[in-house]
Amino acid sequence: MKTIYHAANSRGDANHGWLKSKHTFSFASYHNPERMGFGALRVINDDFVIGGEGFAKHSHRDMEIISIPLSGKLAHGDNIGNQGVIETGEIQVMSAGTGITHSEMNGDANEPVKFLQIWVIPNKASVEPRYQQVRIDEQMKANEFNQVLSPNPDDAGVWIHQDAWFHMGHFDKGVTQTYQLKEANNGVYVFVIEGKVTINGNVLETRDGLGISDTKNFTMDANENARVLLMEVPLY
Repeated sequence: MKTIYHAANSRGDANHGWLKSKHTFSFASYHNPERMGFGALRVINDDFVIGGEGFAKHSHRDMEIISIPLSGKLAHGDNIGNQGVIETGEIQVMSAGTGITHSEMNGDANEPVKFLQIWVIPNKASVEPRYQQVRIDEQMKANEFNQVLSPNPDDAGVWIHQDAWFHMGHFDKGVTQTYQLKEANNGVYVFVIEGKVTINGNVLETRDGLGISDTKNFTMDANENARVLLMEVPLY
């Protein structure tokens, strides 16, 4: 097993007043040649947006864009007819394909919203743009890796144009859980949303990340109550 550890305080930092963002990988004005992504996983942005503000209309192409609210609400609008609010406990995906224009605003005038925005490079270009939003919290089982994203429209969670699987879970202190990779040539990027876990001798705390490759499975020990996101992606 190979691992790459990224401490939370080693991430890129952006503070625009209305937006505070931490970048696990190179993004916008943060450029680190050693942090250009993890296989097909290109962006993990840990965003905080104050009440009443947000990302005005802008466009994307040929990217799978996933948003996971951690607290608060996101108001979404796009040029293919989707309008609504994404709440904590839901997951959203846009396949940008040939091009999509959208806005992501704080859905509350006063309370901040915290969310993860994740970009995955697709396995096919110029697809028809699409949007999907699914509630996931009602299906989450405690102390398990619950699937929230896959390549398959009929599976649990949302789907994207890539051989990728995302799992999330809340784990109680003292719990040990093993994850089996879906594809032998994939890797997994572990992002600790909160808490503290140990994987293969690596101790990960809140907002730390760990890239894992060259293994069929790995075991995670929860050192304290923890919330964890696993992103399994092709490594090319």
